[in-house]
This record gives sequence, C-alpha cells and structure tokens, in this order.
Amino acid sequence: MKPLFIAGPCVIESTEVLDAVAEELARLQQTYQLDLYFKASFDKANRTSLSSFRGPGMERGLQMLDDVRKKYGLRLLTDIHESYQAAPVAEVVDVLQIPAFLCRQTDLLVAAARTGKVVNIKKAQFLSGVDMQYPVEKARESGATEVWLTERGNSFGYNNLVVDFRNISDMLRFTPRVIMDCTHSVQRPGAAGGKTGGNREFVPAMALAAKAFGANGYFFETHPDPDHALSDGPNMIPLAELENVIKSLLV
Repeated sequence: MKPLFIAGPCVIESTEVLDAVAEELARLQQTYQLDLYFKASFDKANRTSLSSFRGPGMERGLQMLDDVRKKYGLRLLTDIHESYQAAPVAEVVDVLQIPAFLCRQTDLLVAAARTGKVVNIKKAQFLSGVDMQYPVEKARESGATEVWLTERGNSFGYNNLVVDFRNISDMLRFTPRVIMDCTHSVQRPGAAGGKTGGNREFVPAMALAAKAFGANGYFFETHPDPDHALSDGPNMIPLAELENVIKSLLV
C-alpha cells in the first residue's frame, strides 16, 4: 500500500502560516507524487490552560481551510470534538479525525461515520491497539466505508508518553490503514508550565520505527517557526526539515 502523509500546522494561526505550509506541501506532493492531506485544527478544545490559544473557531476556520484547498489543490483533514460539528465540517474536508481522548465517544463516532467521509480515529493514550477494534466497529456499523487508525503513544506515568509499536501490527488486523502520529507521540503532556512540552528531535526516528512495524501512514505537524507556534511547538518539525523526513520514508 502506498504510504499516506498527513501534515500541517497544529492549529490555524493565520493565513500567512497556512499559506507557507500549504505551498511547501503542494510542492512536496507534486515532486514526490505523494498521497497527502493537509491538516490544521479550527479549534483546539483540549488545551492544557484556559488561556491557551484555541484557534479561529469552526466557521472562520472552515473558510480558511477551504481557501487552502482552492489555492493549493490539497485534500483536507481536521478534527472534530462535538457531534454537531460532523456534518458542517464534512462539507469542507475529506477526512474527519476523532481525537485520541474521544475515541470511545459513541455519538461522535456515529456522527462522523454518517457523513460518508473517511474517519481517522486516533488511539487513546489509555488503550491498546487491540482495544481499537471497537471504535472501528462503531464507525463501520454506522455507515463509514473507510476507517483509519492512528497510533499516538500511551501514557507512561505523569507527563510522559511511550510508544508500543506492537500496536501498529495489532491495529492492522482491523483496518488496512494504520498511521503513525510522529508528532504527538513525542509530547510531554502538561509538562511545560501550563502547556504541553515535547521532544521534536525524536520525530524522524519515530517515523522510521513505525515503518519497520508496518505503518503505512505518517502524521507530521509542521510549522515555519515551531519555537513561536501557538500550539504544540515543541513537537512540530520545522517546515524546512520536512522534506528530508519524508524522503527517508520513501526509500
């Protein structure tokens, strides 16, 4: 199966950031003939602190994502947190993503499945790969024709995650498309004084390890200047480095 790539900034910050990332992703897609989706969130409903930046909201955010599609010809993926968001978001994007901590929320899965769009379910930090059989069944029995699963690590004590790469093989039993979230798996949740920290230097190795275990998709959050990003900066790959990481996975 041809590898799939999901990439983009964590949250919609500005038109300028979206354009910078989308322009580079469009170039990479054309250069390497990638199966690629542009990802950005219109609302980060799970920020550590109430004062953290959440994004422009659904209405404005969907307009900005639609502009990316029209200007750069990229397919789109974004996450939803509430059942009512599924239908309007599906009018704009190609893939609806279920956040890891919501992957057991039946109403959310059913609403996403009923749109007819691809549903990407991120594995919760507290579940095993085998446990993901049931979210997949919920989505398929509710009408989803294509369901992806994404590995993003498991809680390992406080403020830390660890990846059990055996989960990739386990999840391939339930769906042919298993994606490695190379960004969120290197998080240090809540470990940066009211913000999530992380170790972006491990992202390339996470991707290669996942490939060895059979992953056929890769999720990278990327930003022109991660150190000044408004969300998840410590985990994001600098945009200038993304090409080399992608190239390493195409060998």
